[in-house]
Amino acid sequence: MRIRLLCFLFLIGALAAEAKKPHPAVVRLETTMGMIRVELSDETPLHRDNFLRLAREGQLDCTLFHRVIKRFMIQGGDTRSLIKSRDSIDYTLPAEIRLPWLFHVRGALAAAREPDDVNPEWRSSGSQFYIVYGESWSETALGKVRGMLDEKGIEMSRDMWNDYMQYGGSPHLDGQYTVFGHVIDGMKVVKAIQSVATDSTDRPISDVILLKAVVE
Repeated sequence: MRIRLLCFLFLIGALAAEAKKPHPAVVRLETTMGMIRVELSDETPLHRDNFLRLAREGQLDCTLFHRVIKRFMIQGGDTRSLIKSRDSIDYTLPAEIRLPWLFHVRGALAAAREPDDVNPEWRSSGSQFYIVYGESWSETALGKVRGMLDEKGIEMSRDMWNDYMQYGGSPHLDGQYTVFGHVIDGMKVVKAIQSVATDSTDRPISDVILLKAVVE
């Protein structure tokens, strides 16, 4: 009887601890081509909280995926692309690069930023983000990218290597841009968006609109 009571109390304690454990934040991106759900990482709290605030305040609603490159990524969040005019967001966030846990595997959610020559600290845009689609990789091709990263002092771990081989992605961006989440539902929509026809500036010829960002 005593053993059963102890087991019962242990089970209740375990369930209570699990109930108190915070669940990662999820944001639903409702687009004109379908829904994408992204989970935000607790390893990047500045970017997580900023993205949640933008979503809750409606700052991302009715913005365009204004830059789309096939087999690379889809980029949105530029408030200057709003269907209804609104002031642009011009603040930046300090980089929160968390290798080898957060990297540019297919489906990664990351922050856009200005180029190195004007942004040596790799600070992130306050609102612009991109979702990685990327390439599929052979061992030879991925080995070349790993060599280039090694020259920059950026290490590709075994887990990163395995994920790139299995899923694809854009490893050449690792260690230079902040990845702060990943797609948990809707990669078919990401695939469809990255395949749309674009003009010479990589803007979709037919608008792809982020209608609403909803915190779940």
